[in-house]
Amino acid sequence: MKHIGLLREEKIPQDNRVAFSPKQCRALLDKYSNITITVQPSPHRCFTDDEYLAQGITLQEDLTHCDILFGVKEVKISSIIENKTYCIFSHTKKKQSYNQNLMQAFINKKVRLIDYECLTHDDGQRVVGFGFFAGVVGAHNGLMTYGKKWNLYEMQAVHKMKNYEELVHSYFGLKLPPIKIAVTGSGRVTSGLLEVMNLMDIKAVSPKEYMSKQFTYPVYTQLKGEDLYEHETEGHYDRSEFHAQPHIYKCKYLPYSTQTDILLNGIYWDKTIPRLFELEAIQNKTFKTSVIADVTCDVDGSVPCNVEVTTIADPVYGFARATLKKVNAYMASNDSIDIMAVDNLPNELPRDASKFFGEFLEKYIMADLIAEDHSSQMLQRATICSHGKLGRYFEYLSDYAY
Repeated sequence: MKHIGLLREEKIPQDNRVAFSPKQCRALLDKYSNITITVQPSPHRCFTDDEYLAQGITLQEDLTHCDILFGVKEVKISSIIENKTYCIFSHTKKKQSYNQNLMQAFINKKVRLIDYECLTHDDGQRVVGFGFFAGVVGAHNGLMTYGKKWNLYEMQAVHKMKNYEELVHSYFGLKLPPIKIAVTGSGRVTSGLLEVMNLMDIKAVSPKEYMSKQFTYPVYTQLKGEDLYEHETEGHYDRSEFHAQPHIYKCKYLPYSTQTDILLNGIYWDKTIPRLFELEAIQNKTFKTSVIADVTCDVDGSVPCNVEVTTIADPVYGFARATLKKVNAYMASNDSIDIMAVDNLPNELPRDASKFFGEFLEKYIMADLIAEDHSSQMLQRATICSHGKLGRYFEYLSDYAY
């Protein structure tokens, strides 16, 4: 018998998502006769305790009897239970300094840490994630910010809506001015960005048309890897080479900034990958962009004027072009760029995002987890540590974890 526990989210600011909805828990119990599910009570979770009870799910504070613990964000070090399997977003794979103590605690307490971010298919594609809903909310917030900055139209904040269906209905009758929007990336986040473009009837144009034509209606162009990067000396783009050696590539985004009103940034980035532009570029008068929704939200990353993470309650700040410093948002001039940099965007549609997430967990990893199938390459690739040692794919974290 495998005992599964759903953790209460304790990271501040509060996250109200969960790995499995009440109905998904019921479906798992009906499908697998050899499991139990216990849910830690929570006053903040998007599904109430009563909704779990209505599905016959046990609510209990103590989860020490559980073998596998599912959460979303990082857990409190003081709450870690020894010798358990934790499935969470740990934010440790990039040696994030703010989570080094957490990483060391997992090692010391002999936890088997499975990180959702590292669950991949054989070709490297992510298996689970909240990226689609991050993209949906990020695109909405970017467009909402532009309307508010220039006093052109009004949009309601997503977190004030009941669900995704209500969000879709909110676009009825909304007419946008003839703006140009650049959408970067090609993954799950970008699929969410494109979903909103289509829902709002914003027309897709090729990068070439985007740069050479003016339109009487709103348009967007999607900039993928080959549109954004080229070999710094030979000028070509090879996807495999770029992912293996991004440092020998340069970014060619900057010309698009001369045509772009809103940048919706959905690309993956780490410190070896060239930025979209350097900070000083925004001081050039040809840099037209006045709103940036940095959905991937890497501070001082691909968008260097993203200088701090924002919150759902206060999602936007201004960044002055002249001084390169943070200022108030929504100033109706082009002297500053408004930056939307919320790092938990799916939390604005938590019920929809949680159900979407749980479906992928059940489809791809539950059977192997329950069966303790240690031959599962997918689980091995995502196991950051186990039994006090780093997993085989994470030995590069040794100076960080011990």
